[in-house]
This record gives sequence, C-alpha cells and structure tokens, in this order.
Amino acid sequence: MNSVLNTIKKLLGLDADDDSFDSDICVGINSAILTLIQLGLEGKEGFIVTSNEQEWSDYLNDNKLLSMAQQYIYLKTKMSFDPPQNSVVCENLKQIINELEWRIRMESETNNKE
Repeated sequence: MNSVLNTIKKLLGLDADDDSFDSDICVGINSAILTLIQLGLEGKEGFIVTSNEQEWSDYLNDNKLLSMAQQYIYLKTKMSFDPPQNSVVCENLKQIINELEWRIRMESETNNKE
C-alpha cells in the first residue's frame, strides 16, 4: 500500500477501485500536506497528489516522520471529507490532530537543528 491516495481511501473505508470521490480526497490530502509544510515538515518540494500514482516514498523518506504524516493526513482528510457526526468523537479527533501537530513541529525542529 504505497499509493498516498489509496492509503487514505482505505483508511476512510473506501474501496481503492472506487474513484467517485478521488478529487475531493485529493483536495483534503493536499491541504493537509500544505499544513505539514507550514508546521516544518518538508517533504519533496512541490509534492502534490493528483491520482493513485503518487507514493509515500515520493513524498517523504523518514519513516518516523512518515508514520506521523500519514496519520495526520488521514485525520485532516477525514475531518474535511467525512467528519464524525458524534461531537465527542469529533472533539477526540481534533485533540489527536493537535497533538500530532505539536509532535511534528517538535520533531521537525529537532531534525532542522542536526
């Protein structure tokens, strides 16, 4: 499962072969990637997801940061594409997103000092 789009689709509970929402999901993915850049997580310059051809290794090679980036991109995409109807679940996901943002920012600052 190397495709960025297919990974996020699977996490959202969608079939990889169903392309009905691909453009909507790509918008969410690319928005989350832009936010990651603003948080200090620099992936490949100019990386953008337009189809299932873009792979995680094309975006970022640092496995520790990649895991956090994948979770962050999934959660941000979920919140924009298919937010939970239950307010408690929604608040829980927002807290997880905030914690990931903090951790990504700290890890990025640490990596930039080295």
